[in-house]
Amino acid sequence: MSEPFSLEGRFVHLLPMGLEHVDGLVDAATNDRSTFTYTPVPWDRASMGAYVERAMARREAGDQYPFVTWSVESQSLVGSTRFYDIACWDWTALHPGSATLQRQGPDGASIGYTWLQPSAQRSPVNTEAKLLMLDHAFDVWGVRRIRIQTDARNQRSRAAIARLGAMYDGVLRADMPGADGTVRDSAVFSIVADEWPANRRRLADRMKRTVG
Repeated sequence: MSEPFSLEGRFVHLLPMGLEHVDGLVDAATNDRSTFTYTPVPWDRASMGAYVERAMARREAGDQYPFVTWSVESQSLVGSTRFYDIACWDWTALHPGSATLQRQGPDGASIGYTWLQPSAQRSPVNTEAKLLMLDHAFDVWGVRRIRIQTDARNQRSRAAIARLGAMYDGVLRADMPGADGTVRDSAVFSIVADEWPANRRRLADRMKRTVG
């Protein structure tokens, strides 16, 4: 799973994150930071370099897969996103015959660490990026569940996740450090495999309406 792969659509290309992307990510992260109140986004070249190196290390470990987000229209990097908490469940000791449920690919994963420069937010870039990632997770990896979470205070992000068709699972209290230096509660959403075909049709229809 750590082998590099890209996800390419009409409006966005999700490319495997590398050190060659640091300067482009710095440009995307520093031109306008007005919408990053609840989103942890590196603020200069040193912090961005460390961010990329940590993400690459997690890819090598096999539990994350980070992308940079390339806008086809602007021909520039506009942000980043990734799969994380990529998990292969251990079925082998559950009951006699349960080993037959063990699979090669992951059973579950999360989509997150997502940030976009303001000009790319609420655009086909964001919707298509999620569509590409969900397609890959459900149709290529065959996951049973995708989880997406955000700062519980971030109503804009929560609404965007709900528009994907994700179900609201609840709030994890005191879950992690918040981007603003507080202790963050996380609002958690998920999509399970049986729900994806209908959600995919709805997302694809929305993309068509958005682009005319």
